[in-house]
Amino acid sequence: MYYDDNTVIYHNGQWLPATEARTGLYQQSFHYGNGVFEGIRAYATRQGSQILRARAHYERLLYSAKTMYLEVSHTVDELIALSEQLLEKNQLRNAYIRPLIYSDENMGLQPESRSNLFICAWDWAQYFDTGQLRVMTSPYRRPDPRSCHVDAKVTGHYANSILAMKDAKVKGFDDALLQDQQGYVAEATGANFFVQRDGVLYTPPKGNILPGITRTIVMELAAANGIRVEEKHFTPEWIYGAQGAFLTGTAVEVKAIATVDEQPFSLPWKDTFGALLQQQFQQKVRAA
Repeated sequence: MYYDDNTVIYHNGQWLPATEARTGLYQQSFHYGNGVFEGIRAYATRQGSQILRARAHYERLLYSAKTMYLEVSHTVDELIALSEQLLEKNQLRNAYIRPLIYSDENMGLQPESRSNLFICAWDWAQYFDTGQLRVMTSPYRRPDPRSCHVDAKVTGHYANSILAMKDAKVKGFDDALLQDQQGYVAEATGANFFVQRDGVLYTPPKGNILPGITRTIVMELAAANGIRVEEKHFTPEWIYGAQGAFLTGTAVEVKAIATVDEQPFSLPWKDTFGALLQQQFQQKVRAA
């Protein structure tokens, strides 16, 4: 699914067939989750393949690495250039790009500053292949921001997301909403959350979420349409009876939600702000 015999990846200064890439097994990243990554999309446009908000993604990658004491010798511009070369070498136009910075070998818990860089890409359709999503409130909470850097994209943080997603799937749902330590909605397992209520779009504020780059794009589109967006704390119960809701993220793009905790919304999806923003997002990323 992610690679075949012809796939080329970048690893520590070398272009290699994915089937020949090798690494050690004694890194903190593998054993303790001390690694950082990004998910980035490239879209086929009239001007060729364009990487969406590449600079913002790689600035966040370097920020995440800094929070985890991982030294990176590459600049943002160098990382963007490597990603463009990666697409060319794999003849990809629509693609999902995954850069990963992982630690050097160290089985202790002392900070390991030396790092490795791996970048791969593949043709990945939208993360959810179902229609509108059935979402539940998860019994799992987002990590406390006093315990880690929740605004960094750290590999170890996603054990929390895997637990919540597995629990949701077992119970027959497509995804789950995680709350913060005070019981307010934070985000889904791998995406930000928006809800339309009384003609306003609401989204959880920064502090307990990973502030998504697609989230930012959608907020910009909303402003251009005169749609008021408010960052607000709210409980799962406050969502019930709202007009509509959707998720945003690099993998999910803009994805409609049908129900939260089996509670439907008062408007058909096609009549919501989310449907308009979903359409405009698709136009924007392919019109460059």
